Amino acid sequence: MTLFFALKFAHVIGAAVLLGTGAGIAFFMLMAHLTKNAVVVAGVARIVVIADYLFTATAVVLQPITGVWLAHVAGYPLTDGWIVVSIILYLVTGAFWLPVVWMQTRMRTLATEAAAAGADLPAAYHRLFKLWFAFGFPAFGAVIAIFWLMIARPAFSVFGW
Repeated sequence: MTLFFALKFAHVIGAAVLLGTGAGIAFFMLMAHLTKNAVVVAGVARIVVIADYLFTATAVVLQPITGVWLAHVAGYPLTDGWIVVSIILYLVTGAFWLPVVWMQTRMRTLATEAAAAGADLPAAYHRLFKLWFAFGFPAFGAVIAIFWLMIARPAFSVFGW
């Protein structure tokens, strides 16, 4: 196995983990939320937080490493337009993902407290959920755009580079 193939494989798997985990987390959190059941939300949110730290965070760290190394091995300058825009979109995704991790953790705590008290989900949970849901759209859109850029590798320049 060549270094190029190994890096490309790792990079594609990491991208799939980011997209798949993100989509899965969004789906399961939404489905739990729609039940309006604090016990269900607490259980799902507990698992979602674990998945985000275990899978998403690992891929978040490895993607830029494998991406830069892959570009180097393949001979792509990091100033190619599709790479520059991919990096910018990756940073945009991270800017939305980091607060989402905090929100999920807080929603988990609020749901766990409500479940323990036999109460409904509090207003603070619902406010966070709306924000969490809204943050998902630009992050997901950015990831889809990155996938397209990685596959199409269109030729264009950014910042006059």
